[in-house]
Amino acid sequence: MEHGAAAQDPMFDCVKRDLNRCGDRFSEQLREALLNPGTWAVLSYRLRRWAYTLRAPKAIRKLLGPLSSTVQLCTVLATNIDLPVTAEIGPGLYIPHTGFIVVTVGAIIGSNCTLTQGVTIGHGRGGKRSDDGIPVIGDRVYVGPSSVVIGAITVGHDALIGAGAIVIRPVPAGGVVVGNPARVISTHGSFDLISYPDMLADKSRAAAIATLRSSEVESDGLPVSQ
Repeated sequence: MEHGAAAQDPMFDCVKRDLNRCGDRFSEQLREALLNPGTWAVLSYRLRRWAYTLRAPKAIRKLLGPLSSTVQLCTVLATNIDLPVTAEIGPGLYIPHTGFIVVTVGAIIGSNCTLTQGVTIGHGRGGKRSDDGIPVIGDRVYVGPSSVVIGAITVGHDALIGAGAIVIRPVPAGGVVVGNPARVISTHGSFDLISYPDMLADKSRAAAIATLRSSEVESDGLPVSQ
């Protein structure tokens, strides 16, 4: 699984792909940008991430730091969504609703993911030790309402985390998990819930569908039916 997408993609490319998740038409994207607090939080993160990774003289960076912190504070107060600048989040992030979403410092989230209301992506054991670990979430992952992903675990590409799931163990690519603790109930993935422009031409997505549809995975020692 490749990481660091947010650090490598230019800010405006990320913003374009974020807005493309909001709808096909410009009017739909504009409405989301103006009226959806989730989109405000995403755009705020992109701006702050740009400032954080900007190669600039020390004096400019010292000026941008407090400004970025102020923007983050205002964003959290306005949206109840906390996307720290040190998290690495790939392009195409979509947050359809506001509602107390927390992403831990240093978390890694892939491209074209969806975070819904009440989600927590956090350090293991509250992050009290440096080795508690952070979650790594792949591409095209749907994280359902009020779910929790915690600790040094990997969530594979195209996974679907069901509403209220407490994820404390790795999730395979295409896995659909529910419950507390979360368990795999199928490998149908998030394909019906994640959409974006040109997804039918996305070779990595097509390869993932072909692989998942031609194989079975095991969970809790029992075969999972397709």
